[in-house]
This record gives sequence, structure tokens and C-alpha cells, in this order.
Amino acid sequence: MTIGPDQFLCDRVLIDLGLEHGFGQRGTQPPANTVFPVQIHGVDVFSATSRSEPDRPCADAVFTTTPGLSVGVVTADCVPILVAAEDRSAVAAIHAGWRGLAAGVIEAGMRAMSLAAKGVGLVAAVGPAARGCCYEVDDPVRMALSQSYSEDLGEALAAGRPDHYQLDLPRLATLILTRNGVDRSRIGIQHRVCTICSPDRFESYRRDGISAGRLSHFITRTPPTMGQG
Repeated sequence: MTIGPDQFLCDRVLIDLGLEHGFGQRGTQPPANTVFPVQIHGVDVFSATSRSEPDRPCADAVFTTTPGLSVGVVTADCVPILVAAEDRSAVAAIHAGWRGLAAGVIEAGMRAMSLAAKGVGLVAAVGPAARGCCYEVDDPVRMALSQSYSEDLGEALAAGRPDHYQLDLPRLATLILTRNGVDRSRIGIQHRVCTICSPDRFESYRRDGISAGRLSHFITRTPPTMGQG
């Protein structure tokens, strides 16, 4: 089946749980009840309880336990990560660029989800972002990431021209998720597509600069079925 650029990309690990979700492409619009934080490339996590929040807080991860509520993040090369409890009691969206990864935004988001899910196992899906084929970074970026992830950079970072490297953000995010207790079989990677080299499908700040738009990604806390809490 061909997926058009105006269709959301859905991952099997979340489809199998019966969760409405999607990684955005050009032209996709999230559900009207989606709560988006104000993203600042930090590690703050926001607990969303209602679409009518009085103010959008500054955060780079947002989760909810409210049935029927959607949470989301926007990206234009950074990694969108959608997370869910296996019993569907909580869902989250995480925005992770290299600054957020270095600061520990995935760890912060997963800690919040573990508490919200009350120890139930978690699954995650990693979406389109800048990959090693196109994403060049300099040595200060490598050094910032190596402080926490020196053992993982060998799989996500390749040497390029002098003092520069090719960084695969989705691969690094996947490795960090495994370090935070998510089994590799429970991490969806079918949509780890490079945003930079797919201009017909994705927005990219690295490619288009300030003229780049944003891609919206979301996940909905599915209301419980009969017999579920």
C-alpha cells in the first residue's frame, strides 16, 4: 500500500494496542483535541488533563491519562517519539533534538510515563527525523552527546569531513529507549525516515531554514473498553 504525503504514518506497535496515533507528513492535521506544549529543547514534562488548558506550558514531553485526550509534539528534523502503556492507561509524545537528547529528555519522559502507568510495561515508536545520510554535526555536538551516550554513539555517529560527523538522530533515540527499559521488540522503527532528503514528504529546518514548516505528531489515550480501568 502506498502512503501519500497527506496521510499520517502509523506504527505497528501502537496499531496492535488499538491506539489512534500518527507521525505527520506534509499536509496532515492532528485531531482537534490534541494538546501541544511550547517546545524549548529542554527536559520538562507536562501532564495534560484537558484540551482547554489555560496556558500551554514550556515542555518537550507531554503525557496524559485522560481518556479520549490526544497529546502531541511538532518537529522539523528533531525526533518525534510516541509512547504508550501496554494497558493503554497512559500515552506520551516526546520531542528530541540533539540538545534534548544530550540533556536527557527521553529519560525524563519515560520516568513520567512509568509513574503514570504505575509500572505497566511501555512501548514506543520512533518517527521521521534527520538521519546520518544528511545530518552533519560538529565536534561540540559530539562531545555534548558523548557525556551521556558514549557507548551508543558508535552506532549512531559516523566520521565525516574533519571535525564533523554524520548523526542519526532516530537511531540514537532508539538506543536510548532500550537503555530506559523498553525491549527492542517493543520499539517501532518502521518510520525512521530521513526528513532532510525527503522534501516531498517532510518539513526540514536543516534543508529549508526559517522557511520550513512543522510536522505535527500525536497519540490519543484510547478510552477503556468494558472491563478496563
